[in-house]
Amino acid sequence: MPVKRVILVVLDSVGIGELPDADKYGDRGSNTLANIAEAVGGLKLPNLEALGLGNIHRIQGVNPVQEAQGAYGKMAERSPGKDTTTGHWEIAGVLLDKPFPTFPQGFPAGFVHEFEQAIGRGTLGNIAASGTEIIKQLGVEHMATGKPIIYTSADSVFQVAAHEEVIPLAELNRICRIAREMLVGPMAVGRVIARPFIGAPGGFQRTANRHDFAILPPVKILHQYLAEKGLAVMAVGKIKDIYAGLGITQHRSAKNNMDALDQTIAFMAEGDAGLIMANLVDFDMLYGHRKDVQGYAKALEEVDSRLPELISFLGNDDVLAITADHGCDPTTPGTDHSREYVPLLMVGAHIKRNYCLGVRPTFADLGATIAELFALNLPVGESFAAQALCR
Repeated sequence: MPVKRVILVVLDSVGIGELPDADKYGDRGSNTLANIAEAVGGLKLPNLEALGLGNIHRIQGVNPVQEAQGAYGKMAERSPGKDTTTGHWEIAGVLLDKPFPTFPQGFPAGFVHEFEQAIGRGTLGNIAASGTEIIKQLGVEHMATGKPIIYTSADSVFQVAAHEEVIPLAELNRICRIAREMLVGPMAVGRVIARPFIGAPGGFQRTANRHDFAILPPVKILHQYLAEKGLAVMAVGKIKDIYAGLGITQHRSAKNNMDALDQTIAFMAEGDAGLIMANLVDFDMLYGHRKDVQGYAKALEEVDSRLPELISFLGNDDVLAITADHGCDPTTPGTDHSREYVPLLMVGAHIKRNYCLGVRPTFADLGATIAELFALNLPVGESFAAQALCR
């Protein structure tokens, strides 16, 4: 095998420019990285700059370099949609022919009635809303009645919020499993998400005990191919949930971006051969959806500052890949994801320096490349390993 390990870091929602069909999604003009940089007067990302980020697209404060430390390019999403599940699945070799269903007006009354009967409780909400806002609005009533709060967003999700002292975590997860079993066919959303919170009225806070119940991929994914070959597949953050645990051999939860990087480094220090895949969710969850431009910019700079540490743990047979799953431009009017290209940066002793990967037509090209690095074949996507590897 050309490499021993691939470390894949997904910067959740860090897009790098509108896709040609962005207008179909109301996302014309979206560019998460470039628009944030312009809004804050320039980003300071010296380590991503050294990897070639500024060579992919003009980003204020992030300059193109004459000698990038690795390979760089960007990827287009071939599957329709702009959902977390869609993007992650495509990386792993799943191409969709239609987007996951969304319910911007809430879920049908008939379904909600059947769901309430199945869980033995009434519900509150059933609207498209911000998670933090809906618990402010309905948290007191929830605590008084014991009814869970159900809501959705522009994404294909069915979310259930409950105070941990009113509906314990085990019961909340049971409720979500029932929802997952019921949401099939035309109702088959990408994820059912348990959203526990704590605190008193006026000071509710969501906790790190979130759990995602993802729909199963329709075909075998990259992670399963790796695991079947006896390689470790190590998931950090919500990666295990996104892939419904398929092929995952080890898992570490993460409270935030910094913790996710800590857990990634912990896996690297253990030395197991295989894939380490981490999701840095704060960009999307805390800043993109909440329109917090300054917070997003600060989070980007914080992650950039950790890259030298991450790279220092790379062995001679390791490859680090950095990408994203979609955009979530906080400078645009909407609060949902944006249909964007995603950056692609790769570095390691086996990766050519200053090599342009161009524009990949699908995220699956990355999955196919990872598969080839482990002497495997992913049926979907075109590997660029032969071009990017040093010989």
